[in-house]
This record gives sequence, C-alpha cells and structure tokens, in this order.
Amino acid sequence: MKMVSRLLSLGLLIGFCLAEPDAHFDPSTCRYALGMQDRTIPDEDITASSAWSDSTEAKHSRLESTDGDGAWCPAGPVYPNNDEYLQVDLRKLYFLTLVGTQGRDSGGLGKEFVRHYQLRYSRDGYKWAHWRDPWGNEVIVGNENTHDLVLKDLGPPVIARYVRFYPMADRVMSVCLRVEVYGCIWQDGLRSYTSPPGDIMNLGTGMVNLNDSTYDGFTVGGLHYGGLGQLTDGVIGADDFLQHKEQGVWPGYDYVGWNEASCPSGYLEMEFEFDALRSFTYMRVHANNMHTRGVQVFRRVDCYFKRSLHTPWDPTPVTLSLAMDVRDLSARTVTMSLSGRSARILRCHYYFSSPWLLFSEISFLSDVQDSSEPEEPSPLPQPREETLQPPTTKLPEGTSQKTVFTTIGSSSESVHEAVSVNRINQPIVKDESSNTSILIGCLVVIILLLLVVIILILWRQRWKRLLGKAQHRPSDSDLTAHLSLPSDTVVINNTQNLSLASRHGSRYERILTSEGEYQEPNHNPLAKMATLCPNSEGAALLLNNPAYELLLSTYSRPITEPGGVQAKPINSQGKGLALWS
Repeated sequence: MKMVSRLLSLGLLIGFCLAEPDAHFDPSTCRYALGMQDRTIPDEDITASSAWSDSTEAKHSRLESTDGDGAWCPAGPVYPNNDEYLQVDLRKLYFLTLVGTQGRDSGGLGKEFVRHYQLRYSRDGYKWAHWRDPWGNEVIVGNENTHDLVLKDLGPPVIARYVRFYPMADRVMSVCLRVEVYGCIWQDGLRSYTSPPGDIMNLGTGMVNLNDSTYDGFTVGGLHYGGLGQLTDGVIGADDFLQHKEQGVWPGYDYVGWNEASCPSGYLEMEFEFDALRSFTYMRVHANNMHTRGVQVFRRVDCYFKRSLHTPWDPTPVTLSLAMDVRDLSARTVTMSLSGRSARILRCHYYFSSPWLLFSEISFLSDVQDSSEPEEPSPLPQPREETLQPPTTKLPEGTSQKTVFTTIGSSSESVHEAVSVNRINQPIVKDESSNTSILIGCLVVIILLLLVVIILILWRQRWKRLLGKAQHRPSDSDLTAHLSLPSDTVVINNTQNLSLASRHGSRYERILTSEGEYQEPNHNPLAKMATLCPNSEGAALLLNNPAYELLLSTYSRPITEPGGVQAKPINSQGKGLALWS
C-alpha cells in the first residue's frame, strides 16, 4: 500500500509539473468592457490633451454617450502633427485585447468621426509604448460614419494601466471620438521582464528567427529590460516550433529561443519585476521539447527572491529539477512551486539540457501581500515624457547573425537604476477663444464679397452712362440752317457744342474775302429766304423736303466754285446772302 501511495503521489507530482497548456491565461476569455460605456470608469480618469469646448470634454467620450455635444472633440485640427490624444486611466494593470470607437452622432446632428488612429499605452504613466501589429503597422483603421461601432482586435494584446487614443487625419478637418476598451484584470501583476533578446537558429534549410519581436521595453547591449513581450501575450506555441497560429508571420514566431553557446554560464538568466510585494504560489513555463532539432525543456531551474529594489537578494533559492524526456516531442507546461515566498523581484536561472531553450509563455500565480514597507516606485529623475518604440520586427534573412549575450547577474540592479523615464505632461486645457481666428476669417471673407459686389454695381452703372451718351443725337432745335438758292452756299450754325465747333473751325468759322473784309452773317435768314424765293410755298417745300438733311451733311463746309467764285457771308443787316467772284 505504501508503494502504491508513493506511486500515486509521484504521478500527481508529475501531472502537476507537466500541466496542460490550457492552464495558462487564455486571451479569448478576456474580452469584457472595462467601464467607459457603463461609467465604471469615473470622469476624472478620462482626460485629453485639449477640448473644443466644455460640451466636448474628455468625459463625453464614452461609447454610445449623448452627453454634452455627444463626443470628445480636440480644440484644433489633428493634421499634420497628430498629437492630440484621449487618455483613459484604468487604475490597475489590465490585459487589453480589444478597443472600440465611434464618431459624434449627437442625435443625427454630428458629422465628425475618426478614420484612423494610433494607440499608445503605459504601465506606470511615465514610459509610453506604441502599439504595433506583428508586421510593424501602428495605424488602426477607424470609423466611416458617426454612429457605427468599429471594434479592433489587438494582436498582440497589451498589458497596461493607461491607454491613449491619437486621432489621425490626412488633411485639416474636425474629428470627434467615443471609445471603449475591452479586456480583464492582469492577475499576474508582472510589470516587466529582463532577458536576452533571443537568437537565430540555422536549420540548414533556412534561418529561424527566435527573437522577442513584440517586446515593448528597452534594448541595450543585447539585453531587453523594462518591458513585456511574447512571453506574456497568452499565445501557446505548437509542438513543432516552426508552426505558428498567426497568419502571415515567419516560422518560429510563437517562440522565443536562446542558444547555449550564447550563455557561457550554462543557464539562461531572466528577471521578473512585479507591481507590488507579492506572495508567490507557482510559476508556469511553456517550453518546446522537439529534441530531434536540438530543443529540450530545461533540466533545472533556480529562483531567487528580492523584496524591493534596494534590499539584497535572499540567498536561498527555490529549486526544481526535471528528468529529461527524449521520447515525447510535444511541447509542455512546467509548473514550479514557489512555496509562498514573498518578493517583488524574481531572478530565475534555467539550465540547458540541449543546445536550445524555447519558451512561448511564462506566467505566475501570486497574491498581493500587505506590508508595512512603502511601495518603491521606479526611479524617475527626468521630467519630460519618453515614448518607447517597440523593436522593429525583422524577418529572418539568408545570412547568419552573430549572437550577443549579456549576463544579467549583478548588473540587474544597475539596469533598474539606469532606466530613466519621464513623467508625461498633464493634459493642457486650451482657452476657448482659440476659435476667434476662425470668426475673424469668416468676417473678412464676407467683407471682401460685399466689396466685390459694390464694385460690380458701380462698374455696371458707369458703362450704362457711357453707352447712353454714345447713343444720344442732337435734336432739330439745336441746328439752325441757312439755305440759299441753288447757286448760294449753305452755312450751318451748330449752337449745341461750342467746343466741338472750335475744334473744327475750318467748317464753321467765318470765311474771309480776298480783300480781307469781314461781313457779319445775316441774323434773319428767313427774311432773306423770302426775298430770294418770292414763292413762299416753294421755300416751305424745300425746307420740309427729306433731301434737306442730306444736303446739310454733304455741303457742311463752304463751297468754292470752279471759276474761283467763293461764297462768303456778309453783314447786310438782314438783306440775305451775296456772291463774290
């Protein structure tokens, strides 16, 4: 019976250590709305870089909200800098898998929405990282109208307390936004891990890139620190590490791998920093065991504990040793009991049993421990904001790459102290008089249009006057005609325009005789006409004849007869006209 009991205990222990992959966190079950729409997130935890007015402040950015003017709208256009943002403080670390956006509908009166946007996130409010998909794209497609909800799956997911939405535009335009974030509480409490970045495996048939391609921290001297990556994304790798669950990525994407040659000490060293002092129950590591390609689970692991950044390491580690399995090629989860040890920082050594170690996921079960020791924030000496750019994902190339390894060891404390991050600027509340320039511009345009209309009216009236003068003809009362007999000369006196007569003196001025005497024209041409034309009816007929006007236009200047006889007006006191030769 004792032997049977021991065998059962051994079986339970082996089953506990070699748990199924589903013991890890499952992102597909982590898609809960976190409180923007139902107001679980209070107004004071929703801030923005600016707002157009009180009715479009950040607190109006809740999904499906109709408060105020129906959405958050920044004070100015986001183009071309794209530096306006809406920020949500979740107060705790959350595992975020999804975000949703809407435009400003406002009962059908709104017209503003965001076609594209970017996400940035932070776990401490000081270091900000850009969200990117596995192919390095940062821009997320948003809305096409003001009312529809557009959801975006975050792949890879992010672990954050603060989330910022940065609206984008390709031209100057107004944008408004309503949002919701989805996920669940990050129970692990892990804030960052430090490790070598991963190596490249040469299989002979090609190169397999086993780097941590989604790590969102710093990389210095071949060492990742201050961030999280693929080891906490909830994706469990397949038995064959060349296979992957994400479409369009390269072989080995689901794993991070290290070669024994790059670790002179014979083990892989990793360090884990948590958000608070915790009491640890166990650690789970999902590792590949494809020994036909030189990959096996570690043979031993030692974990050391540290209560705070400035306290020494506990010299007594927790150790787990494993028997090598060269028969089963399947990947597995190794669960290591941590015996309730208290710490905020863990350092674990994973000893190689073959040339390669490949991990796809590491998780912890722990509880926050009450302590009289104050929580120590990370040192933050610089006041300005620092945005972290995730490392650019590179596909494996045909050439080999030299592996650089830096041992964490005693340098881990200096790594923590060297992380210099900066506090973000508080949201700026802009003066609402910023729309004065728009009003002034509208008034200037209206004034210019009025001036153009006035100028057109004046120009039209001027041309009407000019055309009226051009069409005016002198009346019959303006002309005085002196008609002689057929042998006499016709003289026309135009009394309407003296200036015109002065310009054409050769036609209307006096005609001097050859003797130089001046004769005044007769002031009573009708009397002379009666003298020369005894028949008054003939004279009247001549005056009323239409040919009279033709005669005036033809002989409007003095007539000189061929024989040198020139007609000249004489002053005969009303006795008519005479001819001289």
